[in-house]
Amino acid sequence: MEIKQGTLQRKMEARHLLMISLGGVIGTGLFLSSGYTIHQAGPVGTILAYAIGAVIVYAVMLCLGELSVAMPQTGSFHVYANRFIGPGTGFTVAILYWLTWTVALGSEFTAAGLIMRNWFPHSPTWMWSLIFMIVIFLSNAFSVRFFAETEFWFASIKVLAIVLFIGIGLLAIFGAFHVQGYNPQPLFHNLYADGLFPTGFKGVFTTMLTVNFAFSGTELIGVTAGEVKDPARTIPKAIHTTLWRLIIFFIGSITVMATLIPWKQAGVDQSPFVLVFKSIGLPFAGDILNFVILTAILSAANSGLYASTRMLWSLAHENTISSLFGKTTRHGVPLLALVASMLGGVLALLSSVVAASTVYLVLVSISGLAVVLVWMAIALSEINFRKSWVLSGRPLSELKFKTPWYPVIPWIAFIASLLSCVLIVFDPTQRTALLYMIPFVLCCYGVYFAKTAIDKRSGGRHGSGADDAEFDGDFAIGGDGAIDIDGGAEANRAVDGGAVAENSEVAAVSAVAEAAEIAGERS
Repeated sequence: MEIKQGTLQRKMEARHLLMISLGGVIGTGLFLSSGYTIHQAGPVGTILAYAIGAVIVYAVMLCLGELSVAMPQTGSFHVYANRFIGPGTGFTVAILYWLTWTVALGSEFTAAGLIMRNWFPHSPTWMWSLIFMIVIFLSNAFSVRFFAETEFWFASIKVLAIVLFIGIGLLAIFGAFHVQGYNPQPLFHNLYADGLFPTGFKGVFTTMLTVNFAFSGTELIGVTAGEVKDPARTIPKAIHTTLWRLIIFFIGSITVMATLIPWKQAGVDQSPFVLVFKSIGLPFAGDILNFVILTAILSAANSGLYASTRMLWSLAHENTISSLFGKTTRHGVPLLALVASMLGGVLALLSSVVAASTVYLVLVSISGLAVVLVWMAIALSEINFRKSWVLSGRPLSELKFKTPWYPVIPWIAFIASLLSCVLIVFDPTQRTALLYMIPFVLCCYGVYFAKTAIDKRSGGRHGSGADDAEFDGDFAIGGDGAIDIDGGAEANRAVDGGAVAENSEVAAVSAVAEAAEIAGERS
């Protein structure tokens, strides 16, 4: 297979991006951990927690929308953090996001193998895990178009299952189906049977990390920005649908669950979806939901491997890690980065077997908080990007997508994400995540600055950052109005169809680059 340097392909269409962004957020968090949230926060508390989470995510996506449309880069938020916060932060964000998905890969392949044993009880779990590893690897290895198509259909199954669940649940609530243990029908009695907040109002806030975990994956819109056709049109479309789909699919599902299941019976031992279907006597409820959950797991693994691969490619493209990870096949797939990410998932899986209470516990704790830190970096990058734009003297009308109510929305996104991290201190079961995350983040910064110092001594290049004294990459305006931040003083590389078009005469707007540095200093 021919390997070449650095070219990706814009092969994703609008329907792919819409379904990937939708499927990315509907994962095992909704199908499994939503029961834990209901048990911890109570029915109304859970609905409120998911509503707050939806607002936070939408605010983050509005920030990401402005950045991604202006600068449609693969691995986007790592590149934006690198440029508008600092190269150390950009490196840390990329490592955290890569770790989030590779750790998830290990648990997802294990979970998929365990589900298959429900139908094939005498088969070993490792065999099914290996089969699914091969399937997901091939899905990502052929081409970005093949990945997009497989993820489109994976996500379609999940969406259909959620729609049917909400529809059947509503019919059961209003008496179309008999619900076991209730005569007459429960209606909305379970929502307030033990008070609006039976575990106390603090349960709403201590479950926010679980809620944010359930919402993780929405930011995949940004990761795909460098490989989607017509990003100026498709990204805003996907962003604008974020809020209503979170409300319909998450809050709608949670409302049905909390209405039909007494909150004390909800937990993580069994999916609340299975509990609901069993309570109304739906035949083959367990098998149907196991199939849907298996699809959700494979979809999450598919998207996770894609996201982690593009993060490594982006780091290599920024000269932060070895350029070997930036090489691609003739179909535009960064194969070496793909192999490395899959190996990371396999190692995470092995650590869950041989060091479950030490290494794996630390990895899971860190990855649980990582997405929230990524959201904070997106919000801060947007704040500094807009500052640099204004300081450069360019009119806001040139931005094809603008975050509304700036700077209120970005600061809401940043502060709310920060609070969801801090508030887990009050939950003893999740407190360790914060204790592991802080030293890990410091280590990431330490590694970056140590590598920078070594590269400077050896005369090597250590990547490009906003506060890097020798940074030579000005913003450049491409033919589609997008901004290139890829060191465009010599050439602007346009990724399209696997070919790199060298536009040496592209106009460089150096004032914006200088303003970005000023904005970074002021913030």
